[in-house]
Parts: sequence; C-alpha cells; structure tokens
Amino acid sequence: MNQINKDTSRRQRQHELLIALIKQQNDLELMDSEGSMFDSSGINTSDPAKWLDRNRRVLAKYHSLVTSSITLDALLDSEGMQND
Repeated sequence: MNQINKDTSRRQRQHELLIALIKQQNDLELMDSEGSMFDSSGINTSDPAKWLDRNRRVLAKYHSLVTSSITLDALLDSEGMQND
C-alpha cells in the first residue's frame, strides 16, 4: 500500500513539473491532425512530407519536456534521500 502511495505521489509530482515546463514555453505548438488535404479535384494542397516533419518536431519537443520533468523529479527525489 505504501508503494502505491509513493508511485501516485511521484506521478503527481512529475505531472506538476511537466505542466510548469509547458507553461514556460512561449511557442509550444499542437500536433496537426489534418494531414495532407486534397481538394475536390484530387490535387494535393499541402506537402505531406512537410506535415510529417512538422508533427515530428512537435512530438520531439513534447518528448523533451516529458524527459526533462522525469529527470527533474529524479533529481528532487535524490536530494530528498540525501537530506534524510
């Protein structure tokens, strides 16, 4: 039971760290779910490679934020263990 509470507390702390990191971002974009669009004549109105590349960059940004929040949490946890 104690381990479950510890895991829940850790997830909550990581979530709070992630939200704080997201709030610091000035230009954080959302993924584009539209993809490449075709008009009624079947002509592609956007480049699918650009769409994929943009979404890849957005996903990489979010991944780095999540990784940073996990790393910060681990540092805070290790500092807490050293102070005990």
